[in-house]
Amino acid sequence: MEGKWKEKGTDRMILKDIWLDVKAVQERDPAARNALEVLLLYQGVHALIWHRFAHWFYKHKMFFAARLISQIARFFTLIEIHPGAQLGHGILIDHGCGVVIGETTVVGDNCTIYQGVTLGGVGLNKGKRHPTLGSNVTVGAGAKILGSFEVGDNCTIAANAVLLKPLQDNVTAVGVPARAVKIDGVPIPKKEKNLVTMDHYCKMEERIRQMEETIASLQEELASVREKENAE
Repeated sequence: MEGKWKEKGTDRMILKDIWLDVKAVQERDPAARNALEVLLLYQGVHALIWHRFAHWFYKHKMFFAARLISQIARFFTLIEIHPGAQLGHGILIDHGCGVVIGETTVVGDNCTIYQGVTLGGVGLNKGKRHPTLGSNVTVGAGAKILGSFEVGDNCTIAANAVLLKPLQDNVTAVGVPARAVKIDGVPIPKKEKNLVTMDHYCKMEERIRQMEETIASLQEELASVREKENAE
């Protein structure tokens, strides 16, 4: 899988990526009217434009300039993308407020990220510590993807889910922690839970009472038989 996620930025011009991001908004946001409106008024696109330039400085080891650009972008857009993050093309950051994307994050092509999403790391170790998203991944509002693992192509992470482990392709995950509920659009059958309800408890108590009465009756009969044997 490593080869799949090698950075593509060196082979594509920044302006082409920006144009593809604008077209992605037009195609996937019903409120978008035309490319000029998207380019001038959509903060998700602005954050991606700032990031394209910041990442160029980061790749050329001009880390202060890269971080300065990313902080300016954060101030104006309320979207924080570390300049080290590797982003594909055709990305839609919808609404965007509160989005945080960490340094070693990799986001594939044509992904959709809603407001309040965190693509974060766990632990304090250096190296790869943020998630890798495949292509055509949708991350719902408020969802958190935390840790260094891969999320396959065409996955959907529901709003407010907290994903802590890898996902295969074409999986829908929901909940805290997130769990797969669909594969290829087909719901996964739920496992029956062996929960002890109050009704079960009452039935168990009744059976125990009956068993105690039976044992007491058998003990009385046994004592009676022994008395007869001793008398003989």
